[in-house]
Amino acid sequence: MRAAATVVARVASGRSLTAELQRAAEADGCAAPAALTDLCFGTLRSFGRVQAIVRALAHRAAGETTIDALLWCALYALESRRYAAYTVVDQAVRACVALGHGGAKAYVNAMLRAYLRQQRSIEARFAADPVARWQHPAWWTERVRAAYAKEWQQVLAAGNSHPPMCLRVNRRRCAPDAYLARLTAAGLTARPLGGAALLLAKPVPTLRLPGFAEGEVSVQDAGAQRVPQLLDLCAGQRVLDACAAPGGKSAHILESADVALTALELQAGRAEHVARALARLGLAAEVRTADCSAPESWWDGRPYARILADVPCSGSGVARRHPDIKWLRRAGDLAGYAARQARILRSLWRVLAANGKLLYVTCSVFPEENDAVVKAFLAATPAARELPLPDGRPSQLLPSPEHDGYYFSLLEKAA
Repeated sequence: MRAAATVVARVASGRSLTAELQRAAEADGCAAPAALTDLCFGTLRSFGRVQAIVRALAHRAAGETTIDALLWCALYALESRRYAAYTVVDQAVRACVALGHGGAKAYVNAMLRAYLRQQRSIEARFAADPVARWQHPAWWTERVRAAYAKEWQQVLAAGNSHPPMCLRVNRRRCAPDAYLARLTAAGLTARPLGGAALLLAKPVPTLRLPGFAEGEVSVQDAGAQRVPQLLDLCAGQRVLDACAAPGGKSAHILESADVALTALELQAGRAEHVARALARLGLAAEVRTADCSAPESWWDGRPYARILADVPCSGSGVARRHPDIKWLRRAGDLAGYAARQARILRSLWRVLAANGKLLYVTCSVFPEENDAVVKAFLAATPAARELPLPDGRPSQLLPSPEHDGYYFSLLEKAA
């Protein structure tokens, strides 16, 4: 409870959940325990709700951040019903001392016991509070509702859910049906989603996956696995993955076709991660640390037949995997992302061959980063036209039990 409260308090002050869990792991000299990860993720998925409960019980605005964070984590633990109530209360009170706030023990004890007594009345009170009810910032809810009049509740609910775990079979080493049989033999239940995708019934550690270390399989969301088919790959093509980390899409491209791939990544550490991911799978590419929006610093003058532009975005389509995103993003951030996305699109267009195709991808559900960027680019670029997607599915995938939220647009450059 102490470690979770520390991590959540730092996230509440504007830091990344991933970075803070990594920091906690480094402090302990090992990977973050599953219980810590679950407590932090669960608390942040229900952040709007647990914050509202603390405000209601305390009859005041936020107090000492660390103690509030401890209460948020304890409330999530109580609501999850994974732990006995008396255990949660006891651990929270004990954590006060470990956090250096021994004087708050009585307050924390009283707050949690008051919640247990008043739970039903609190539930009724929050029915009219959109942040507590939908567990998203108000601006986020408003934008999703405006964009998806019929599906907005589904989108928000998905953002609060546990994400699916989907596998991508490396078809250079194993057929999907053969690998499915291996999963069954290992006591793991999965079902095929088409192509190389297998959806696990329940998430498991990667070490439990047969052949993972040998490069027979990777973990990749089913939505992201659309990329090779949409790119219309052919052997011998020169292909660019312009924003490659963590490397899943680069690997899938190489598993799907014998192409010459260049993978760019802005940060050296992330570029190294891409190289390691490809090496595990027995794949080869030119991996470079470079800014894709500045071709003069890395381009050799030879155009690419295919370009994947999986551009930086708000991450709104994968918020359930990164629940801190909902609370760290601000409405004003979208304009900045859109400007950067447009700049990347213009820059990459310069290195695309005539009759070449560029696949624009985001993991966002906000139209400002998707249709709006593409339409503005098409209006300003006479040589560009948008093609129908080869798999016949919509450009915008909304998060579902099978996949996360993604946007795809396939652009062709006239001769």
